[in-house]
Amino acid sequence: MTSEPVIEVTGLRKSYGGRAVVDGVSFAVEEGEIFGILGPNGAGKTTTVECVEGLRIPDAGRVRVTGLDPVADHDAVSRVLGAQLQESELQEKLTVREALELYAAFYPSPADWRPLAERLGLTGKLDSRFGKLSGGQKQRLFIALALIGDPRVVVLDELTSGLDPRARRDTWELIEDIRANGVTVLLVTHFMEEAQRLCDRIAVIDQGRIAALDTPRGLIARATNATLISFTPSVPLDERDLAALPAVASVECKEGRITLGGTDETVNAVITLLARQRITAHQLRVTDATLDDAFLDLTGVAR
Repeated sequence: MTSEPVIEVTGLRKSYGGRAVVDGVSFAVEEGEIFGILGPNGAGKTTTVECVEGLRIPDAGRVRVTGLDPVADHDAVSRVLGAQLQESELQEKLTVREALELYAAFYPSPADWRPLAERLGLTGKLDSRFGKLSGGQKQRLFIALALIGDPRVVVLDELTSGLDPRARRDTWELIEDIRANGVTVLLVTHFMEEAQRLCDRIAVIDQGRIAALDTPRGLIARATNATLISFTPSVPLDERDLAALPAVASVECKEGRITLGGTDETVNAVITLLARQRITAHQLRVTDATLDDAFLDLTGVAR
């Protein structure tokens, strides 16, 4: 880690038609980090990263990429930052090979596009025209184009949208590899599994503001029901006894099965209660909260 962040966003604001889409967003991304941005649709995620890329001019606030202003120093930033946009298009008759060669020609020291094409499953499509590619194949091509300049920083907006599960996992491994080679990654995603696996830290944006910023583990720990305990008791239990247990956040009894939300402390208390009352817990299950649970709590999205 360096003392100065690779990406620094302070008090970022952007409005459209008098409506604040990004309202005072601040965060910093350290060198070599995979930093994730999560949020509901329309939360301001893409507008935020487009300001980082220099594609939109902020109304207020400060954005720096490797110490450079993405707008005032756009040419310099484009030499250190690669971007895969949420929506992109190429000329339909351009082949995959021509696109890779064209983009490589834009940089003084590009990465070798051949290993990239092979890793992303594009080798067999090099002579195919862009207009004939499937949605997933186009997505993989745009990922390759984002990396072809051998960037110091790469911004990936909805990285694996449109990819099948196998291609998605292969792409995750690619991102882990490029981070291992020193590239800093800013990742916008709506796949919770993707964020939980890849990201060192995550900023949750809701209604244009940062609702939380923490590690995936730290965000999960904030979930209302950090641990879920479910079982079917051998005899009925008094819900008041259950609600009185330490750190209980929720109690649900449905068709004889009990589900409690709480913490590790709650688990121990449930076991003690059952032992004291000599009740057997059939099909006992204890599961930890997921990033989905934390996200829903933080953003208030309906379950």
